[in-house]
Amino acid sequence: MLETKNLTIRFGGHVAVDHVSCAFQPGTLTAIVGPNGAGKTTYFNLISGQLRASEGSVWLGGVDISKHAASARTHAGLGRAFQLTQLFPNLSVLENVRLAVQARRRQGLNLWSVWLDLRATLARAMELVDKVNLADRAGATASSLPHGDQRKLEVAMLMALEPSVYMFDEPTAGMSVDDVPVILDLIRALKREPGKTILLVEHKMDVVRELADRIIVLHNGQLVADGEPAAVIASPVVQQAYLGVVAEAA
Repeated sequence: MLETKNLTIRFGGHVAVDHVSCAFQPGTLTAIVGPNGAGKTTYFNLISGQLRASEGSVWLGGVDISKHAASARTHAGLGRAFQLTQLFPNLSVLENVRLAVQARRRQGLNLWSVWLDLRATLARAMELVDKVNLADRAGATASSLPHGDQRKLEVAMLMALEPSVYMFDEPTAGMSVDDVPVILDLIRALKREPGKTILLVEHKMDVVRELADRIIVLHNGQLVADGEPAAVIASPVVQQAYLGVVAEAA
């Protein structure tokens, strides 16, 4: 479904992502972990089109999308949630999700088609608002929501786009203990949808252990480990690079 081939980006003399080749299959959730500054978010930005690669390519469904803008990659099926929420702050919760549903259906500004589809669009938007436990805040402006609810709203907007690939960059960052289970339940539900590919950048190892089918580890921009969660977490290279544990000499 999604593949990066020798994906690389340089900022001056610094190589932030260094020839990373990796394929992500439908029906799997891959956690991308590593210490701060390892290149995880930069790798996400290269995949989703926020940054252009210095070398290498990004493929989606067998098509090279390396030259596509971020918006074109979204329409092709890449859905991205950011560390910082990306919302329309002065619009209501329901209107934020409605716009995402409308974008998915490419209704644009054709007033006649919008009028004909308004009921179905609003119904779909309200369904997603309810899924993220925000039905009682549907009329509230996005800017008035606490951080945890803003994160939930962003996930609802991402779900409205119906991507084939979901990319979550630290989805539980800054959330209260009570809000975290809602987001994790949503991600679990997405895992059960056939044909979906999920990428997750997450620092909380308990979340990674619970959700991931596979872990890849980035360190200094390089891919240093890739495999099943238990084996990767236990490997000496990860213990040293990610957890700061120096492996004992044999």
